[in-house]
This record gives sequence, C-alpha cells and structure tokens, in this order.
Amino acid sequence: MLGAVYIGLSGMNAYSRGLQTISNNVANLTSPGFKASSVNFRDVFTTGGLGSAFSGSTRSTGGGVAFAGAGVDFKQGDLRQSNGDLDLGIQGAGFLILKDGDKTVYARTGQFAVGDKGDLVLQETAWKLTVLNAAREPEVLNLDGRRTAPPKATTKVSFSDNLSSTATEATVSDIAVYDSRGGKQVWKVRLQPVGSTSPNEWNVTVTDQTGRTVNTSKLRFIGSTVDPSSAKITVTDTPAGADPLSVVLDFSQGVTSFSSGTTSTLRAASTDGSGVGALTRVSINADGQVELAYSNGHKETAGAVALADFRDPQQLERIGNGLFENKGPAARILASGTDGMGKIVGQRLEASNVDLAQQFGELILIQRGFQASSQVVSVSNDMIQQLFGIRGQG
Repeated sequence: MLGAVYIGLSGMNAYSRGLQTISNNVANLTSPGFKASSVNFRDVFTTGGLGSAFSGSTRSTGGGVAFAGAGVDFKQGDLRQSNGDLDLGIQGAGFLILKDGDKTVYARTGQFAVGDKGDLVLQETAWKLTVLNAAREPEVLNLDGRRTAPPKATTKVSFSDNLSSTATEATVSDIAVYDSRGGKQVWKVRLQPVGSTSPNEWNVTVTDQTGRTVNTSKLRFIGSTVDPSSAKITVTDTPAGADPLSVVLDFSQGVTSFSSGTTSTLRAASTDGSGVGALTRVSINADGQVELAYSNGHKETAGAVALADFRDPQQLERIGNGLFENKGPAARILASGTDGMGKIVGQRLEASNVDLAQQFGELILIQRGFQASSQVVSVSNDMIQQLFGIRGQG
C-alpha cells in the first residue's frame, strides 16, 4: 500500500510539472516568436518484483509516471504586420544569427534598431544582427562608416516632350547639376529659333544660377524629329575646387517638334548625379538584404542577412527573449530563399504559435490526472489507517 502512495505522488508531481508547462505556454500567447512546449510523460518501472519472501522470480513492477520533459514545437507562427523597417520574420525554415562578442544565439523573429555604435541591435538586448561576408560566414554589420553617401557628379540630362515648331522661345529651368565634390549649380536651358535662314534649327543657351553663360550650341530637327547629329550636346565647366564637369544634354529620346502655338512642353525628364547624402532609412528588401537609403536619393545594399538551418532544432536550448543557443551540431549558414532556406520578410513579426484550444484541452486532462492521482493517495492512506486499526481477537 505504501507503494501505491508513492505511485500516486509520482502522478501528482508529474502533472504539476505538466501544469507548469501549459501555464508558461498560455502566458506567452502574445510573445513574438514564442514556440509552445509539448507536455510529455513516461511510465516508470522497477525490477525486483515483490521480494524473495513472495516470489522466487524477478519481474518488473509499475513505479508510477514521470514528466518526460517539454519538447519545443517549432511550427511556423503567423507573420503579422508591423511598422518597424527592421522588424524581421522568416517565412519558412531558418533562424536569424545574432552575435555579441564571441557568443552566438539564434532567433526566429525580432525587432531591430541601429544602435549608437552603428550595429543593428535586437531591442532591449546587446545581440547584434549578422550578414554574410565575402566568405559566406556571418559577421556583425556595422553602419558607422556608411552614414554618408558620397556625391556623384552629373553626367547626363535627358529631355522629353514637345518643342513647338512655332514658338519664339522655350525655357527649361531649375536643372540641378552637381560637381564631384557635391557642389550644386542650377542651370537654365533656353532655346530660340535661328530664323528663316535656318528653319528647324534652334540656338541652345545654358546659363547657371548667376546668369553666367555656361554653353551655347545648336539643336536641329528633321521634320518633327531631332537630327541625330545634334541630338546630344556636351556642356563642359570647371567648378572651383572640383573636377572638370562634362554634362551631356540628351534630346534623342522622346523629343518632338510639332506645331502647338507658342506653348512648348519640353522638360528635363531625368538627371543623374547627386550631392552628399545622409543615411535616412535602413530596411530589408525582398531579397533579404540590408538596404540603405540616403537623403540624396542614393540606395545601396549592405549585405544579405545570415540565416542558420539546423538538422534537429530540438538541440536548441531556450534562453529567453525568444533566443536559442545551439547545443548540437553546427548549422548550415545560408542567405534568404536559397537552397531550401526560408525567406526573410521585413515589417513582419512572427507571432506565438501557441494553440489556445489545444492548451485548454490538455489542461483538462492534466487536471483530471492530478485529481485521480490525489485520490489514489487518499484511498491508500485510508487503507493504511484501517490496517493500523486492526486489533487482535480472543
């Protein structure tokens, strides 16, 4: 009967551990990236039978139940919209790789921000996001040396739309032109017909913001189409303290000369070149690369976010904050969407994968199991009390 007490106690202890696991699952229902734990039990048997006084053979007897540990359910959680450019989730397999010194941990999702030292840091922690280097190994990305985009000298201004053949003048103003040091000039292109002596020919005068004439040239049309021999006009200048400037005024694409009275729609469709730019945005593009945007319109990538793939994720050990340490074999290191790896999605956070209905169902079973085990202890105790009350007769 004492054995029955211990068996009942083993059930109460095991179900208490199961209740603790389910309580933790339910409490983390809204924790981003949380993975639910499964409740597992195992039977316990002892060898030795009832002892030599009752049996000459050895046999296994039931010893109750034990809590077999909580396995982690790595099923994908929902990816939910968020506002942070550096809020990252993974659609499919894989883990983000985070480093702090020589320590490495892994996460399924996270909210990152550019830290004071230029690293992409998981909020409220010291863990830093890694990208793949030239050797395809994970390394911490630092943006301190990339907070400024260098200037780019203007080399081409492309024009489009109609220059009225009956207009007496057409002007395209506010054309921003940059030199090699980021200095800005504002050019104006003025077109005037040469006259009856040279029909379909226009004088082209380029002036800067001070009114200084930078260049004069001619533009010719064959009918309503630009003459290819004059379609590209090269304008040169020597800005102070910068490299010589050479800009092509390109009229070869989409410029026409139809009669539209005195109104022309000729415009500068595009210009290259830019001044110095300051870093304004860090985000993750559709290919899983860190993308930097600058105030001058320049964009560049700073590396592909590194992902780890584990053959047996159950070898990962949770350390809190949705982070895991690897206690098993080394992982495969890959980029987003390559060789079976999942795809990184920006402005998304992976929600907890806790199934509340399942947890409540298991909670009922655990409650009943605990009640039954406690009843076994109670009945065994009553029987022992009854045994103690037996008195000899006669």
